[in-house]
Amino acid sequence: MQKKLPFTNDELLNIVNKYETPFHLYDEKGIIESARTLINAFSWAPNFKEYFAVKATPNPSILKILKNEGCGTDCSSMAELVLSQKVDIIGENIMFSSNDTPASEFKKAKELNAIINLDDISHISFLENHAGLPEILCFRYNPGAAREGNAIIGNPQEAKYGFTKEQLFEGYKYIKEKGVKRFGLHTMVASNELNEYYFVETAIMLFDLAVEIYKQLDIKLEFINLGGGIGIPYKPDQKPVDINLISSEIQKEYNKKIKANGINSKIFFECGRVITGPNGFLVSKVLHFKKIYKNYIGLDACMANLMRPALYGAYHHITVIGKDDKPKTFLYDVVGSLCENNDKFAIDRYLPEINIGDIVVIHDAGAHGHAMGFNYNGKLRSAELLLKTDGSVEMIRRKETLNDYFSTLDF
Repeated sequence: MQKKLPFTNDELLNIVNKYETPFHLYDEKGIIESARTLINAFSWAPNFKEYFAVKATPNPSILKILKNEGCGTDCSSMAELVLSQKVDIIGENIMFSSNDTPASEFKKAKELNAIINLDDISHISFLENHAGLPEILCFRYNPGAAREGNAIIGNPQEAKYGFTKEQLFEGYKYIKEKGVKRFGLHTMVASNELNEYYFVETAIMLFDLAVEIYKQLDIKLEFINLGGGIGIPYKPDQKPVDINLISSEIQKEYNKKIKANGINSKIFFECGRVITGPNGFLVSKVLHFKKIYKNYIGLDACMANLMRPALYGAYHHITVIGKDDKPKTFLYDVVGSLCENNDKFAIDRYLPEINIGDIVVIHDAGAHGHAMGFNYNGKLRSAELLLKTDGSVEMIRRKETLNDYFSTLDF
């Protein structure tokens, strides 16, 4: 079920006349509504917190919007930590999830008093030696064969992330003896998942584990981070995930397992895609029409602006502006200009007849779109624009220039 465009055709054409295509355009109102939907759904949970996954849309203007809604940030790199710091998201409003992490990043996270979420048992001593153990520490759990992953994130047994169950107990015991006072538990076993009950099963798994940790180690987890991975309906026949259903089912399990055992852990999420994904659009202009063995529509955007179709074979809905009511009877591949044959936004897609100069909107590009940009072939990353709640448009990241591209070179 495709989200209605937050602008009229005329409004978009006015934006195109002012800002050169291609560009990413984010809908502030939609982002706010998505954040509120998640936060309101879990209002029952003690001290519920959404830590927005910065990697999805790493722009300070987006982070400020979400900060105003009470969100923290989920970070996994130096740049993401600094982005959070720049918009005054600091302290325990940052969840730093380590992953093959250098010492400098652990030091920065500790300097900001972020919650550090360790990815491996060996990282305990690494953190201890390079930055010192903090008062609060979290571990990421990899359930291995106990759970199945999904198509994007893969089977947990094949994933590079997290502690085994045995390592969790060994790790908690060690850091408790070392003076750590506060403890958290985290997992992330799916990405872009549309089945509500997958998240309920994840909660059950972590709640059972929390009870076991309490009974064996006398540790009451201060928080349980259920991860992210809530999907969005990229395809027209898909339905949005029912956040309220997820919440009500998790609440039942929380009361039965966590509350009944007197643990009363806080509940956290670290969603990215479901917050910004449906509220961002890649706007591009048609440059060429090529007819050989297939019909190709060539855009001024390429996979440097949106990598997901090339990387995952992902579907992104495409709207041709001004042709909403035209029959979709023309079969096209919609492509970019990279010297790579997988530089395609759509393959064998039925669309209205497209002409050179038409404006196309690629939907659901608000997460893992601009963020995954790159400079192969010397392509320059596009601008990011924000459609504000008052209807005005603000450039929140300028497009790259050749000077930017050459700035690290010494001719």
